[in-house]
Amino acid sequence: MKAILSGKSVRSGFSLIEMVLVLGIIALLVGSGIVYLVGVLGVGKETRVKADINTISAALRTYESQNLALPTTPQGLRALVDMPKTKPVPKSWRPLLKKTLLDPWGNEYQYLNPGKKDAGGFDLSSMGPDGKAGTEDDIGNWNL
Repeated sequence: MKAILSGKSVRSGFSLIEMVLVLGIIALLVGSGIVYLVGVLGVGKETRVKADINTISAALRTYESQNLALPTTPQGLRALVDMPKTKPVPKSWRPLLKKTLLDPWGNEYQYLNPGKKDAGGFDLSSMGPDGKAGTEDDIGNWNL
């Protein structure tokens, strides 16, 4: 755009270099924000796993108090949603969860009765982000 002031030609607007510079600064700010949020999401997933484990543990304790025994490993956590058909069949069963919960990485929670980490009780864990049981990133009721 050209404007004529006092017989002189004056240009107004932004040059290509100025536009590229501004877009580069915006991209840098957005990129650094994404890197920051990735760490926050990881912490959020771990927090959710711990909350899920506490919820499932409370449901298992309720199941135990109603039926005088925890579900067996083959019955699994499904016993909190659907009545088990295998022995020992609970005498006073009622659903304690609406559905079986998945961890934030889309895997089922692992249940073992009797537990390896808690021989007098049960082990309840998430396999963590790698989806493999028995690795360092596992989160279980033994380390809450």
